[in-house]
Amino acid sequence: MTYYNGYYYLMTTTWTNVQITRATTLEGLKTGQTRVVWTDSNPSRCCNVWAPELHRIGNTWYIYYTAGNSQNLDGQRMHVLRGGSNPWGSFSYAGQLTQNWGIDGSILRVQNKNYFVWSCFSGSLQSLCIAPMNSPTSIGAGKVLSEPLLPWERAQGELPVNEGATALYHNGRIFLVYSARFCWTPSYQLGVLTYNGGDPTLASSWTKTGPFFSSANRNYGPGHNSFVNSPDGTEIWNIYHATWIQTGNCDGNRYTAAKKVGWNADGSPNFGSPDPLGIVTAGPSGE
Repeated sequence: MTYYNGYYYLMTTTWTNVQITRATTLEGLKTGQTRVVWTDSNPSRCCNVWAPELHRIGNTWYIYYTAGNSQNLDGQRMHVLRGGSNPWGSFSYAGQLTQNWGIDGSILRVQNKNYFVWSCFSGSLQSLCIAPMNSPTSIGAGKVLSEPLLPWERAQGELPVNEGATALYHNGRIFLVYSARFCWTPSYQLGVLTYNGGDPTLASSWTKTGPFFSSANRNYGPGHNSFVNSPDGTEIWNIYHATWIQTGNCDGNRYTAAKKVGWNADGSPNFGSPDPLGIVTAGPSGE
């Protein structure tokens, strides 16, 4: 989700397309304007469309998304669509970003430079990779940024996973918030990489902490989130998905929810816990 010129824009998918919904309020997204941005007949990228993200680079909007074939999940790669100066405008296919298996791409900005972060394989471990961006549609050599090696990122009988990274900026500090554990389980939750300075493509430039924002209040597997600023810029909201299924779920039985981010005394984010379904909270400041 992003907020731009009076509208919230929420990216979604129904597995074979990329959709966008807009509304002037967060609540309004429930019944907002929705349209299909992209479908593809190319069999290598027609299907298993996941995790679309909308980003503005310069004066142009781009959508980064995952897609593959219809037979299996082996063909998942990162792709990009190029738009214009208006996120509600048309988009065209602009290229494939990764040659190997990769999902959940996002943009990180450090010192006016753009980096591409996505979920990749490091050996047998689904990890986070990072690469400098040569342009909005091309990336340089990738490096492994984070592997799921800590106990709260892996459990016996589950796939160890790092995925769904998204940048969070606050008071001059930079964080990468990602999802750990396996999305088909209720243990899917958030981890945080805190940038300490230096080369952002080096794992040593980041400190890992977690877990955060675990299952609570009948919201199971909350994760794969994004952040959106309030209209007046004074608040940051955590936009995440979860499921009502107690054993966890990673398909269409998920819903999108929102919660305002709090801040600890040391400047780190405080995500709290997912609110019980049905609770009515005040919307973002400035609406």
